[in-house]
Amino acid sequence: MQISSRARAIEPFYVMEVAKAAAALARDAADSNKPMVFLNIGEPDFTAPPLVQVAAERAIRNGQSQYTPAIGLDALRERISAWYAQRFKVNVPASRIVVTAGASAALQLACLALIEPGHEILMPDPSYPCNRHFVSAADGRAVLIPTTADARYQLSADQVVAAWGPNTRGVLLASPSNPTGTSIDPMELHRINSAVQQRGGITLVDEIYLPLSFESQYGQTALALDDSIISINSFSKYFNMTGWRLGWMVVPEYLVPTIERLAQNLYICPSTIAQHAALACFAPESLAIFEQRRAEFKARRDFFIPQLNALGLHVPVMPDGAFYAWADCTAACQHLGLNGSWDFAFEVMQRAHVAITPGRDFGNAQGNACVRFSTASSMEQLQIAVERLHSLL
Repeated sequence: MQISSRARAIEPFYVMEVAKAAAALARDAADSNKPMVFLNIGEPDFTAPPLVQVAAERAIRNGQSQYTPAIGLDALRERISAWYAQRFKVNVPASRIVVTAGASAALQLACLALIEPGHEILMPDPSYPCNRHFVSAADGRAVLIPTTADARYQLSADQVVAAWGPNTRGVLLASPSNPTGTSIDPMELHRINSAVQQRGGITLVDEIYLPLSFESQYGQTALALDDSIISINSFSKYFNMTGWRLGWMVVPEYLVPTIERLAQNLYICPSTIAQHAALACFAPESLAIFEQRRAEFKARRDFFIPQLNALGLHVPVMPDGAFYAWADCTAACQHLGLNGSWDFAFEVMQRAHVAITPGRDFGNAQGNACVRFSTASSMEQLQIAVERLHSLL
């Protein structure tokens, strides 16, 4: 059977490939005194708070499991709109909000709605690997532009202008970013968007980690800049609902019917149970829990990053959000006689029983020099990981 060229062009998601290897090694070591510490997956160790769980149970008990509108429950869209006003002081009408089957579905919908075959989308290198594959699935091409620590691993307006060509359709940014945990300076984002709009392009901003910002100067939504910006968000990270597969996107009014038509055909509607549960995310009690957990993520960052630096795993830019550390492992590889981040990740996994992610997933510029640590695990797990890395290095 002939596999499509589109499917063949999609690279493996190496984060998950490493995760499978780590899980297999963990099973072999299950009876040892050195169980695997997983710092490779960007998944909060917290689960959905009590009110959300109760809301899901109530929806099931009451038989609220039929299809919803393709763009989501009106009540949930209204709650998200109110949250933007409360949290970010911006007016985002519910009519512009589309609830989706996770942020991944939102990105897929945006790409299918806006990208023609041969269109190019500019992205920073490093960046989340699936984003470029969403572009490829729409028969577009992701153009990765190398970034530097001085620019917080984010694109500049000058880079966007210099890279813009006849086939360029727009930019896909992330703030805060996976894998670096760094955000775009709001003024630079304004300049980037202005350059894109002048060229008739589109600005897509992945903001799934935005509520997990730790510094007020970066914790601002791109939606405050321009109604033409498309923002992608999720209930997975800040709201601790990873497996519930629920997200949303904010788009210009004129684009909603197109997105709705695509959603109807691709997956009919987001999970009904997850939507009813997510309504409880915006209760004061739940929001207070999320803020407590955000403080815990910051405490983990403040502990772990200095420890990595002390071990020679240099983190060039302190993350200002999310729960990642983008660390240069060059010195550690030289010390251990290894050839780059891939070998280093497996050495750490096999000898220290700490699972981390090599940089090859996230781009070419620093993929062989850097690894990504997730600080979404408990403080105890992070402390154990530091002890084991110290012994190894």
